[in-house]
Amino acid sequence: MAEGLSNRLCALRAERDLTQAALAEKVGVSRKTINTVENGVFIPSTLLALKLARALGCTVEAIFSLETED
Repeated sequence: MAEGLSNRLCALRAERDLTQAALAEKVGVSRKTINTVENGVFIPSTLLALKLARALGCTVEAIFSLETED
């Protein structure tokens, strides 16, 4: 059983009318970092996940969830 991490970062960011660059500035990372998190290329640290949740006004669990394959 393989585990992966899925996220709703792009959708939540769009709902708040934020660009990748604007969100990146709010949390202190590059736009490319936001892009790689949204595309599942980069798994953020706990600190970055918490900063993203705070910037988006939601919980970490609203952004990220574990995905399992049978």
